[in-house]
Amino acid sequence: MAETLRVAMIGYRFMGKAHSNAWRQAPHFFPLKAGVEMHTICGRDADAVEAARAQLGWQNACTDWRDVINSPDIDIVDITTPNDSHAEIAIAAAQAGKHVLCEKPLAMNVKQGERMVDAAKKAQIVNMICHNYRRIPAIAQAKKMIEEGALGRIYHYRARYAQDWPSDPKFPLVWRLQKGVSGSGAHGDINAHIIDLGRYLVGELYEVSGLLDTFVKERPIMDAGGKGQGLAAKSAQRTGRVTVDDASLFIGRFKNGALANLEATRFALGRKNHIELEINGSQGSLYFDFEDMNRLQFFDNTNPADRQGFRNILVTKGGIHPYFGSWWPEGHIIGYEHTFIHTVADFVNACVSGKSVQPTFEDGLMNQRVLEAVEKSARTRKWVKV
Repeated sequence: MAETLRVAMIGYRFMGKAHSNAWRQAPHFFPLKAGVEMHTICGRDADAVEAARAQLGWQNACTDWRDVINSPDIDIVDITTPNDSHAEIAIAAAQAGKHVLCEKPLAMNVKQGERMVDAAKKAQIVNMICHNYRRIPAIAQAKKMIEEGALGRIYHYRARYAQDWPSDPKFPLVWRLQKGVSGSGAHGDINAHIIDLGRYLVGELYEVSGLLDTFVKERPIMDAGGKGQGLAAKSAQRTGRVTVDDASLFIGRFKNGALANLEATRFALGRKNHIELEINGSQGSLYFDFEDMNRLQFFDNTNPADRQGFRNILVTKGGIHPYFGSWWPEGHIIGYEHTFIHTVADFVNACVSGKSVQPTFEDGLMNQRVLEAVEKSARTRKWVKV
């Protein structure tokens, strides 16, 4: 091992659990270029963060993120906090010379994202935004096939991300439903993922036409505005205004001419974390369903007419399919948590090499530009260039 990288993670709930598992597991399964020390976990509630430390495997706990930013013992800062604190923490970490892994969306708006990118460039630190779905083996395989020309010229990118967790009007006003903390609703939370996948697989977007809607406009208020609560929060008696979107839809055009059709909603009853992608080209099509994440469907139009049809590619062959060589024998599937482990493994090796790997803060900024263009289009009811 060239060195040991000491990590501090700020935030400890849903994403904190996913990231902690990744920091624990990556050294055991991937040939990392450095060791990993889970040094400190940070959160505002002393009792809760201490319980998280003991459960998730961290050595130390603290309640002020500035302590880990200023500590000479920390090499990497992992940000899993609500969106309104991403920019402040990431910029401070960059200025302190720490490498930064940040949850999505990168920032609250384009202006914040630009400041984060500038800080990372000036400090020359390794930076990464955690769009973990890029590292699903099937998605990475789709990227490989598209780059090899298996689909020919790309005509369409269609994507849908659907959940239903706040569809009950009695569900409380948690931080994800407050624009001052989250920046946006389904748009920035889950549409950001399929925007990022579209940019990764097809290319940069040129123009968009969008629509946003909020179906439940008042919700029960929680303690302290519900900022510390997650997707299974409990409600109170008073109500407050929902200030974000419940659903976001847009059509658009990529710079290479391909058409885009994206939908993100939190009001699709029965859909818990449903992601569907279909990409159509002049020579074939690819289809992916996250609920069957180890499978990629491919239609090859160059096959003889009597043998055409979508065929299944089980993306589990080590040494052939991306990332799978570090896991199990062929056919033994992996799950959601593995996408974070792949992310951490690539990030650690990037820190050792001193060169950031995709998706970087600049990718996060480009996603933010698309998000804002869609919001502007929905507000003005006009097409908007990205």
